[in-house]
Amino acid sequence: MANKAQQPPHLHLAEVTASQFLDIWKHFDSDGNGYIEGKELENFFKELEMARRGAGVDPTNPTFREKMKEFMQKFDKNKDGRIEMSELAQILPTEENFLLCFRQFVSSSAEFMAAWRRYDTDRSGYIEANELKGFLSDLLEKANRHYDEQKLQEYTQTILKMFDLNGDGKLGLSEMARLLPVQENFLLKFQGVKLTSEQFNAIFTYYDKDGNGYIDEQELDALLRDLYQTNKKEVDPTNLSGYKQSIMSLSDGGKLYRGELEIVLCREPIV
Repeated sequence: MANKAQQPPHLHLAEVTASQFLDIWKHFDSDGNGYIEGKELENFFKELEMARRGAGVDPTNPTFREKMKEFMQKFDKNKDGRIEMSELAQILPTEENFLLCFRQFVSSSAEFMAAWRRYDTDRSGYIEANELKGFLSDLLEKANRHYDEQKLQEYTQTILKMFDLNGDGKLGLSEMARLLPVQENFLLKFQGVKLTSEQFNAIFTYYDKDGNGYIDEQELDALLRDLYQTNKKEVDPTNLSGYKQSIMSLSDGGKLYRGELEIVLCREPIV
């Protein structure tokens, strides 16, 4: 009966709180890679079915496989065969669905980058706990959600626990971008393209043709095209235009300074 002790939390509830949602996520994303996939996914669907039906299910039964396939067609929005946090928020009846109300406020990566620039007040390349609290407060007001100080604190702590992968009490741009729907998370397109500080400095200097300390939209366009070709990735002109717009949302009146671009293209902001 050891399985009883390992029973996943909260799946039977009519509504889960933000912190209960996190418990569920951590239980099933057992390797902590940011996805529920493979055996984790099968376990999640099995436990979800058991919680909803109040009875056992047999994963070897063809009906189980068919139901799981239908389930994935409905919720796996980007069709990658796994469930990410934003998709789980659609599956579970999350209280006030705080992940979805974020979506209503910041529905595109360009809006996300503009919001990032507004709340990363010290331009450190991170949103720290006190900045995050202001960010969420603004978000909840824009989404017309009632909240009190205690609820705001819970949301702040939950978001930190969800996305602060290295446990330093602050969120980098790529961590915060996990709040975006996958199709809008343009930072995922740069996975595997992350540059070292030396590479970044060389590239920035090369594209800052006039040496004025910033690059403009045309220079960014050339930089992104070359980056794609160097990394043997397909360049879709439509997507490239969107990525460029998103990155330019970080700029200061069309001037993209070194510090803004490095948080997109570098593994860590350069100190």
